[in-house]
Amino acid sequence: MAAGLAAAHRRRLREMWRSAGWPCHDALELELLAAGLLSRHWDGEGRETLRLTDAGIAVLAETRRRNQKAFDAHEALVARVAREMQRAGRIVWRGLSLRAPLAGDEGVTTWAMAMPDVFSIRLTTVEDYVEPVVHEIKVSRADLLSDLRRPEKGAAYAALASQCWYVLREGIAEADEVPAAFGVLMAGEAGLEVARPAPRRAMRLGFPTWMVLARAVAEPPPDDEGQRWLGGDPAPGASL
Repeated sequence: MAAGLAAAHRRRLREMWRSAGWPCHDALELELLAAGLLSRHWDGEGRETLRLTDAGIAVLAETRRRNQKAFDAHEALVARVAREMQRAGRIVWRGLSLRAPLAGDEGVTTWAMAMPDVFSIRLTTVEDYVEPVVHEIKVSRADLLSDLRRPEKGAAYAALASQCWYVLREGIAEADEVPAAFGVLMAGEAGLEVARPAPRRAMRLGFPTWMVLARAVAEPPPDDEGQRWLGGDPAPGASL
């Protein structure tokens, strides 16, 4: 069963590893016990606890290695997109937490938190030319599908940017699986390729966003920052 464990099973194993092992007696524990990943134990007063077996520990360690590998791949692609935006003459931030205004019922504004992987603006002194752009990075199909089941996340990005892009590791999805409101960049060995341009719309950043940007630390310039003065086409998704 270890190869076919659901995320909930792996999460429960992690919780058991970190806890005193008090049982819940639910279906997840039953399945983990039947698979030999948990074992039952009783103390001198007859109180039952659960512990990970050697097989359970091996599954937990393998899960951690897999998650770390996915994290490293994600962060590498985030850094790659950030560099491309910088080379296109944009100011770039990673890992921002921004409040996005959304239109609620009866015209009442509600607020949602948005945490884009890459947020960038043009280097300009004219507010109307700032053109904020969001890039959301996905290196696994499961992560992408999880995002697409949450339309409110896309709405929050749209409230903050004149263009929104999904950057997909090559092979995890096709461009037409992503909503038309987003552009799609495919990340392969050769570079970033535009699979579908992002729609543009007029956008002025609100004062709360400017305050977050003022307090945040923008990405330092790339080592080859001087290369962009040599000319050439702007990077994909640069909106220049």
